[in-house]
Amino acid sequence: MERGDTQVIEQLYDDEPRTRVSDRTPPQDLAAERSVLGAMMLSKEAIGEVLEVISGTDFYEPRHEMIFSAIEDLNGHGMPADTITVAAEIEKRGQMSKIGSPVYLIDLVSYVSIAANASYYAEIVRDKAVLRRLIDASVEIAQRGYSGQGEAKDIVDHAQQRIFEVSTGKNSQDYEVLDQILNPTLDVIDAARAGKNRGISTGFAGLDRLTNGLMPGQMVIVAARPGVGKSMLAINLAAHAAINDNLATALFSLEMGKTEIVMRLLSAEASVNLGSMFAGKISDLEYRRLQDKTQSISAAPLFIDDSPGLTMNEIRTKARRLKQRHNLQLVIIDYIQLMSSGKRVESRQVEVAEFSRQVKLLAKELQVPVVALAQLNRGSTTDSKDGGLKEPNLAQLRESGALEQDADTVILLHQFTENKQRVSEGGTTAEVQDGSGQPDRRGEGVFILAKNRNGPTGRVNVIFQGHYSRFIESEFTREEF
Repeated sequence: MERGDTQVIEQLYDDEPRTRVSDRTPPQDLAAERSVLGAMMLSKEAIGEVLEVISGTDFYEPRHEMIFSAIEDLNGHGMPADTITVAAEIEKRGQMSKIGSPVYLIDLVSYVSIAANASYYAEIVRDKAVLRRLIDASVEIAQRGYSGQGEAKDIVDHAQQRIFEVSTGKNSQDYEVLDQILNPTLDVIDAARAGKNRGISTGFAGLDRLTNGLMPGQMVIVAARPGVGKSMLAINLAAHAAINDNLATALFSLEMGKTEIVMRLLSAEASVNLGSMFAGKISDLEYRRLQDKTQSISAAPLFIDDSPGLTMNEIRTKARRLKQRHNLQLVIIDYIQLMSSGKRVESRQVEVAEFSRQVKLLAKELQVPVVALAQLNRGSTTDSKDGGLKEPNLAQLRESGALEQDADTVILLHQFTENKQRVSEGGTTAEVQDGSGQPDRRGEGVFILAKNRNGPTGRVNVIFQGHYSRFIESEFTREEF
C-alpha cells in the first residue's frame, strides 16, 4: 500500500460511505526526500547524519530509494558520493533508466541551498514513513479483525506486535546483505578484543568471562532443584542490572510476591539477615542501614510484576510496553513451569515447549536477553557417593527438552549440601572434617554453564549466603571444560 497498492478498509457501520485507502495519497514529502539526497551528495558529514535517522525503505519515491542505496554503498566503501560517482554506481547497477538520467542527480543537488539541514530533512522523511507503516498495520489489523480467523487474544497479540514494530522502526523486510553486516560484526570483535562485555553483566566475573555477558536477543535458562536458589539468583541478576548498571529490568515472578522480592533485595544490598527482617528482630543500626539503602536504590529502573497466573501473552504485552516507555534491557521470568496457557493442550510437555518457543521469540523481537528460570526433575536429588548431592545435567530439565534446544545459554545451579546453615557471617566456608572424613562443604556451590552457544562451557564456584539472600563468587579457580 505504501506505493499505491489498493487496500480496502470496511467501515464499522453499513450506513456510512465506504472509504478506499487508494482514494487518498499516502503521507509523503517528496521535497524533503529530494533535499536529503541533495545534501548527501553535497556533504560527507551530511551522509553520516542522515544514516543515523533513516534507511532506504523510508523513501516514498522508488527512485529516491535507489539513489540513497547508491550513496550509502559508496560511503560504506570510503568513496566520495557526488553526482558523478553516484551516477556511475547507478549505471553499473543498470538502474539509470528508472532514475531518468544523470541530470536528475544534478537537479537534486541544486534543490538544496545548505547541507547543514540534512538531519532535519531526514526526520521529516522518517516521520512520513512511520505514518505510512501505521496505515499498513491498521489495514492488516482491520482485515484480521473482520475475518475473525483464530482466537481473539492471538489477533490482539498480533495487532500489538505490528504497532510495536511501527513504533520501534522495524518492518517486515529486515534482511540485510552481507556487506552491510560485516562492519558491525568487526565492531563486536574489536569490543571483545578490548575486554569489553558485549552483553549485560551478571555481577559474577567468572560467568561474564565465559558468556561475555547476557546477550541481546538470547534466551538464558537458569535451572536447579527446588530450594537451591533459583529465585535468589534471579533477584541478584535483576538487582545488579538495575541498581549497579542502571539498566531497565523487568522481573516477572509467578512464585514470590513483590514484598518478599524487595525484602530479599534489601537483605542482599544492605547485608541484613533476611530471617531477622521477617521476624522484626533487627537492630537500630541494621534498620538505619536498610533506610539508607532504600534511599540509594529507589531510583533504580527495576520493574516487578507478581500478577497471579501470568500468561506468555501478558508478559509479552507488558515487556513491549516497557521497551517503548523505558528502553527495557533485561527480562527475567520466575519460573517457566508455573506458567499456564489457559488452553487445552495435548500434554504438559507440549505446553512447556510452546512457552520455550515464545520466550525465544520475545528475546529476538525486543533484542534483549530473557532469563527464564526452570525446575529440574526431583530425580537429580539422588545422593552421590561422597554423601553430597549429584550435580545436575541438561537431561534433568523438567517437562520439556525444548528448553535445552531453544536456549542459547543454560546455567545449572548446584549446592553441595541442602543444609540451610551454609556459611558464616563473614561469607567464608570452613574446612571441617565430618564423620566420613570429607571436608564440610556447606555454603559452597557452583554455577554450571552446561550450554553456551557462543563460547565455552564451564564452572563458576560460588558461596551461598542464604542469610543475606545472595550468591557471591568464590575466590577458588573457575575452569572451562
